Order: sequence, then C-alpha cells, then structure tokens
Amino acid sequence: MTQNRKQAAILSLLIGAATTAAGAQQPSPPRPYTVGNPLGLPVVPAPDGRFNPISANVKVYGAIYAAESCSYDRDRGLIVVPSRGVPPSVRANDAWISLVNHDGSVHTSRWIGVQNAGSQRDSLNPRLLLNEPFGSDIVNGVLYLADRDGDTGPADPLVSVIRRFDLKAGTPMDAIRVPEASWFNDIAVTGDGTVYGTITGAGQVWRVPQTGAASIFVQGAPLDRPNGVALDREGNIVVVNMGNPAVLTFSREGSVLRTEQAAQAGSDGIVIMDDGTKYVSSVILGGVSRIRPGQAAELIAENIPSAASMCYDAGAGQLVIPMNANNAIALIKLP
Repeated sequence: MTQNRKQAAILSLLIGAATTAAGAQQPSPPRPYTVGNPLGLPVVPAPDGRFNPISANVKVYGAIYAAESCSYDRDRGLIVVPSRGVPPSVRANDAWISLVNHDGSVHTSRWIGVQNAGSQRDSLNPRLLLNEPFGSDIVNGVLYLADRDGDTGPADPLVSVIRRFDLKAGTPMDAIRVPEASWFNDIAVTGDGTVYGTITGAGQVWRVPQTGAASIFVQGAPLDRPNGVALDREGNIVVVNMGNPAVLTFSREGSVLRTEQAAQAGSDGIVIMDDGTKYVSSVILGGVSRIRPGQAAELIAENIPSAASMCYDAGAGQLVIPMNANNAIALIKLP
C-alpha cells in the first residue's frame, strides 16, 4: 500500500469512528406510549391503525402470572388483572396488565406492558414503570396499583408506591411514593383518591391521601395480619385478617364499628355488595364465605388454591378470584 493510500485509509477510519461516536452521543427520540391490541395481529398497534382481530371461534386462556388482585372495568365490561412478572431482584419493571372476558378467556394479553422490560419501556413517553403490583382498584376512571420500587438487591431498599393509570388510555398518570411503608398488600380507594393500604406483616393499615403525607390509619389488635381491604356503602373501611377469621369495619376516624367472622381464617380478598353482603376469600384454606347483614357466615365455595384478592364482575354477576401461585383466575357465579 502506498503512503497516500495508507493516509487515506487512516483518514477514512478516523472519520468513521468520529461519525459513530457522534451518533452514539445522540439518544434516539422517545417512542410514543402505546398499549397492546386485543387478541389479533399486530400485537403492538400499527402506525396506520391496521388491526385484524382473532377469529371469533378461537378462545384463548392464560395471560396471567402470579396475579394478586383484579378489578372490574365497567365501561369496557372486562376484568383487569395485573400480573407481577418476575421479582425486581431478577428483573425490574417486568409486570403487565391483562384484560379478561367474562368467561375467563383473554381479551388483551398485555394491555399495559406490551413492551419488554428494559429499553423498550424506558424509551416510551411517558415511561412505563411497573415492577410488582399487588392490590388494585378502579375509581373515577383511574386504575390504582399497589406497586414497589427498589428491592433489586441488598443495597437497594424497597419503597412502596401507589401508581395511577388512566383507565381509558392505559397511560401512566403519576406515582405516590411512601418510603416509610414496607409494602402494601391490598388497597381500597375513596372517591377523592385517598388510598387505604394494608401492610400484612406489620399489622397496619395506612391512609395515603392524594396530596399530603401518608400515615398509619390503624395498627395492632384487633388487626391480625390484615390483608384484604374494601369500602362499604357508607364509606367505612372494612379489613379482613389472615391470622383469624375476623372481618373488621372501621370508621373514617379509625374506630371499630363492627366485627364479623368469616367461615374460615386466612382471609385475603373481600367484596362488598350494595346490599351490604360481604364475600371473603381465604388464601390459606381456599373457601369463599358469604356474610349477609346480621347473619352468620356460610361457605359458598371450597378448596380454591391460593384464593387471593378477588373482585366483582358486575357484567356477569360473578366473583373473580386470582389464584396467584396457579397463574389463573377462578370464577364464581352469584345467585
């Protein structure tokens, strides 16, 4: 190679390296935030809006992984089920939300969280962050999730987070971080956006207002590993214990108004109907209790594995019970 050709080759390499370096310094623009399509193709919405639904004679079941709760979207007539994915210590930001039909078949496998964890989610605008959602609730067109940040390793402390998503669009709205709370199991949300969350191991129920400081609402006896929480028709806070069969109704001021007993201990989920009837699921013993006002509890279902925090599907008149370790949901028609 002649001296001139050597110089030209070196110059070409230098120019190429500089171009590559300049390109590496310019981050790609954030991608618009999208949610997943119903079952069909494409899975991710196409820029031109093209979509072909799955054949009507095809039913798909699944899409659920380690779900701890569910909520009912009255406008869509669909069951909203958050899957936890793998723990943050394995991979952060791995959770997703599925939409499920009344018969248990899948409507949208990954509605929120169709993108993979990592760069696909990080480059969204707004960014999607959903680590390990437990309790959920829907109030005034907003999906509330009890999530957590951190906990990726011994040096990364866990922080409880209440995440809010626009239910119609599926876009993240905001997040309320509560670093003083270890982690929220189940949540119930009032009309003004105040969240009541249980911390099972600590024997606490917290109040998290939309603005202002979070605080402990009640703690200690008669709470005994409080798990499920819901609001009754008067706006009182109803909590079920895992440690015993007690179903406790608290006023907004934290006073015990009523104590009822489920048919089994180990309670997790609670649904309260408009007439005051309560349904309680036992994650330990697998039964579902019905407690009519002023009456003793009766078992209406038994031996459901890992019967977690259930919801009421008003469109089909049924209870929906996530079976977290079984990656499934159970359906119970109500009379």
